[in-house]
Amino acid sequence: MLEASPRPRTPHREAFAASRRPWTVILKDLLSPEALLERARAVAARAHAPHSGLRVGAVAEGARGGLHDGVNVESSSYGVSLCAERAALARAVTEDDRPVRVAVARADGAPIAPCGACRQALAEFGLGLRVVYLTPSGPAERTVGELLPDAFLMDP
Repeated sequence: MLEASPRPRTPHREAFAASRRPWTVILKDLLSPEALLERARAVAARAHAPHSGLRVGAVAEGARGGLHDGVNVESSSYGVSLCAERAALARAVTEDDRPVRVAVARADGAPIAPCGACRQALAEFGLGLRVVYLTPSGPAERTVGELLPDAFLMDP
């Protein structure tokens, strides 16, 4: 049977272990918005975008201290393509971490914000989840509630 390799110890993980409260995050330890955007932009280089050429990366910063990268993966059947934000969310959940902030960026550094489907997926983790992205006037950090007013939620 395969065993998962142990997670490296980081200040985030140490703070979580010391707190003994699940899904807590020490806010002072969060990366700066600029650092998250830079990581998302770097990750975007690994995107699979043969049809549009639009390479997008995302980083979900987790309550347990993890940084979970995701990229867009395009398909000839556009409906089954996967956006970077949803890929990062899936990776965070797979690694047993709860996203508290998500950054999204294009590989070329041009402004981009989450699409409607991604905003809905982000809402599943709470309307207070913070989203970092680049606007024409510079970096922005907003809650999902601000990006998706009147969100559709099964359990509001």
